[in-house]
Amino acid sequence: MRLSRATDIGLRILMVSATRDDRLTVDELAESLAVPRHHLAKVVQRLQRLGLLDTVRGRAGGVRLAPAALAASVGRVVRDLEGDAEVVDCDGEPGCPLSGGCRLRGALRRAQEAFYAALDPITVGDLAAPPARQILLSLGRR
Repeated sequence: MRLSRATDIGLRILMVSATRDDRLTVDELAESLAVPRHHLAKVVQRLQRLGLLDTVRGRAGGVRLAPAALAASVGRVVRDLEGDAEVVDCDGEPGCPLSGGCRLRGALRRAQEAFYAALDPITVGDLAAPPARQILLSLGRR
């Protein structure tokens, strides 16, 4: 299974934000994570809607980890960012001629859920714990 670029960026934003007490601007995050500003801004909006980031607009604005985000399950975050898409698109156009008796779709669905379940006990706070914390702190100081 491969995560979307938006999910990858979202997890990185949460990790960097978890190491900081102050606000980071979208520009600072984009530069430190080497991500285009436009892509990063869209992901910040999604994380804010999910209640994982607090954002403040304007000159003194920025992004800060929401208080409850440190305890958020990485599995839940990945599910929320990835959406309900399956590993394969069996219902696309043209439809799969094997769909009537195929067992692959169910097997892949179980594998996908096992992937998420392996991430469920890990929290955003866990991802920002030492030694990763030292690396993440250095990113915000560039």
